[in-house]
Amino acid sequence: MPLTLGPESVSPPRRAAVYALAMDTLSVPTERGPVSASVHGEGPTVVALAHGAGGDRRTGLLVRLANALAADGRRVVVYNFPYSEARRRAPDPPAVLEATVSAVAGHLRSELGAATVVLGGKSMGGRIASQAVAKGLACDGLVFLGYPLHPPGQFDRLRDGHLPAVSAPMLFVQGTRDAFARPDLLAAVLGGLGERAKLHSIDDGDHSFAVPRRAGRTPAQVEAEATQAVSRWLAARGW
Repeated sequence: MPLTLGPESVSPPRRAAVYALAMDTLSVPTERGPVSASVHGEGPTVVALAHGAGGDRRTGLLVRLANALAADGRRVVVYNFPYSEARRRAPDPPAVLEATVSAVAGHLRSELGAATVVLGGKSMGGRIASQAVAKGLACDGLVFLGYPLHPPGQFDRLRDGHLPAVSAPMLFVQGTRDAFARPDLLAAVLGGLGERAKLHSIDDGDHSFAVPRRAGRTPAQVEAEATQAVSRWLAARGW
């Protein structure tokens, strides 16, 4: 299927949903129909980010991160899953979500000519990308923005069983107050993964990197820290 690109204009109503005023979009064919994605920047390295369970490709954090990475000379794609494309609330079954990640990765190589493909995303989006990679999907690296290691308060239900099968380098950007990842449990999991797993902790950050007022930092400053962590990790690998 040919690459479909076109301009997209959005009016930002509030900060939580601020996205670029102008961007390109593409359509990615999947088993459940095409999903849309926004394209930011140019370059041989393509970072593909999926949204969390309650979001979509217009999630403000993801699009602001995409714009910042694009300004550093990378191409970033933020995409929907079939359920968010159809504006349904309930996520698709894991197999459908993983197949979507695979379809996006293949599309980036065949249609955008990506030389380097880094997968990941926010919460569920990053986890699903890692599950697809653990099952054999090729990628050069993985970026997790708030990895959901366990449901809140359910510390015996860790979602880490597949991670040892991931051979690609991984970056975990995690808030120290994240209800989905108790710091000591996450540290133990990453310790077992060795040098291929790196952690950047956002002090006082929750699952969406929000910090309390007492932290003395603005949301923009915290997001800048997260963006810089991702950018430095990519640059250290020549991406």
